[in-house]
Amino acid sequence: MWRHALPALAEVGWRAIAPDLPGYGDSEPDPPGTWERHIEALERFVRELGLGPVALVTHDWGVPIGLRWACDHPGSVRAVAISDGGFFADRRWHDLANIMRTPGEGERLIRSYTRDGLRAALQSVSSGMTEDALDEYWKGFAGDTRRLAHLELYRSGDFDKLEPYEGCVAKLDVPVLVVWGAQDRFAAVKMAHRFHEELPGSELSILEDAGHFVWEDAPEQAAQVLAEFLERRVV
Repeated sequence: MWRHALPALAEVGWRAIAPDLPGYGDSEPDPPGTWERHIEALERFVRELGLGPVALVTHDWGVPIGLRWACDHPGSVRAVAISDGGFFADRRWHDLANIMRTPGEGERLIRSYTRDGLRAALQSVSSGMTEDALDEYWKGFAGDTRRLAHLELYRSGDFDKLEPYEGCVAKLDVPVLVVWGAQDRFAAVKMAHRFHEELPGSELSILEDAGHFVWEDAPEQAAQVLAEFLERRVV
């Protein structure tokens, strides 16, 4: 996902790091695969590498994971980028997530995935899903432990957990970029506008031809938007 953004950021002088969360990509599982466990993993990663304050770039589940981490660790970020994911206590899950959150149905679904089936599903919602990208996404389905971790994540994703975090991102008082795919079927573009309205001074970039996987669908444009934002807004 970040393979285009990383070199673009390096070209303008940033040290850009894209960690694989436990159980995804090349990182080993670290059960349970819950929301809270991933926040703990992010904190360990930042602490052990001696990073910070960081410019935090988030996407999809990375939004609630990253923003909860940032709010729980004030002073750890100096800028935030938010793409195609929510951080609102009044949000409702989409249909696929509701299946994954349902005992029995979720297990049948997650165990039924084949690589060809995943390709068809991702390419139906992403115009930029290449075979190389698919190889990386498929790693998250390599074995039952990794597959069931998807269910643990979604089943831990109760939105009422965000009630104590209302207004916390604005209180971080750092530059914020909201970048979104206009064709997103999972996280509607109205959420991008809501972030922009609720975060004073934030910048909003809607990429018209991109869907949920904005970093795959419009990689060069998204990377340019991010790099230019950091150049302008972060010292």
